[in-house]
Amino acid sequence: MALMVVCVLWAHTVAVAVPQETASRAREALARAIDLDAKGNSSAALPLLWEAAGLAPRDADIQDRLGEALERIGALDAAVGAYRAAVASRPAFAKPANHLILALVKAGKGEEAVARARALVQAAPDDPERAFTLGLAQSDVDVEGAIDSFRRVLELSPRHALARYNLGLVLYHADRLGPAIAQLQRALEIEPRADAYYTLGVIYWHQGDVDRAASSLRAAAAAQPDYADAHFTLGAVLKDRRDWQGAVASLRRGIRLRPDLPAPHFTLGQALRLKGDERGAQRELAEAERLRLAAQQSQEAAVLTAAGTQKLDSGNPAGALDCFRRATAVFEAYAPAHYQMGRALASLGRRDAARAAFARAQQLNPGLVPPPDTR
Repeated sequence: MALMVVCVLWAHTVAVAVPQETASRAREALARAIDLDAKGNSSAALPLLWEAAGLAPRDADIQDRLGEALERIGALDAAVGAYRAAVASRPAFAKPANHLILALVKAGKGEEAVARARALVQAAPDDPERAFTLGLAQSDVDVEGAIDSFRRVLELSPRHALARYNLGLVLYHADRLGPAIAQLQRALEIEPRADAYYTLGVIYWHQGDVDRAASSLRAAAAAQPDYADAHFTLGAVLKDRRDWQGAVASLRRGIRLRPDLPAPHFTLGQALRLKGDERGAQRELAEAERLRLAAQQSQEAAVLTAAGTQKLDSGNPAGALDCFRRATAVFEAYAPAHYQMGRALASLGRRDAARAAFARAQQLNPGLVPPPDTR
């Protein structure tokens, strides 16, 4: 664990002017990453974003995209570092500034997040979006402050559906269920948002009103058919209502949308057992455990790979290679670690080993095409 912590530390790089050819290669890598991400291949997009960020460390667009990708895999410290680089490169760029604030909250740095958000509000006190961002930053660390901020948004922009929804969410987390339901219903009057229906369903479920919970969750799924969590939660509610057939059907719909999550397979296993299908139950429970272990290993490998990439881009390919090897030892099938290992080996002049690492990355994920000069 101590070695992992050492690997995760950011290496500070010196900002230098990026030659035109290097900038062009960075933009090409960014374009390929965006295309892969749009096709649902975020695993292949991430190494390209790392590569682009290494080539153009002062490009705010690239750093912001990298931060989003790192945040999705749970590498929050690395994501915060990327957002900081984007903000430092272009302070007036609002998107990474907001991303940085919200990532700081997720990373447990709520005080800095609130301070940054408050400074933005002080600079433009009548801007509802800045007040909204402050409310989001306060939600986990200052409930009353968040409530005040969202109410301020609604004073400035009465039909701000997201502010109304988040006000309901904060009230729900503060266990003020009646006011939370009222705010969520008002949010739905402004806009029939799937997440508002979903949160209402969860509140009704916690209150023991499974019929109203099921109705709200069905409305969430109808408003957004690919909302996997709505199907999962509806399945759990129907299981509580002893509607085994409905529970199984809803859980399977959700799993078709998100087959990689362990918890729905576990709930499906329980529902199948109650339905009398012991063989099916055992199969789903085993799959839940397999996915749980794979998710744990993938997360650890992702953190090590992010750390190694930071070392590689700061001019320490040997240190980076150690992190990448540790990542593949934890989870051999983590394709981005093999791809980044290829980059590190190429930097060290070990061309044959680099080609082998790139080949393994592409075998695991065909979207990870090796750089032209290593094929």
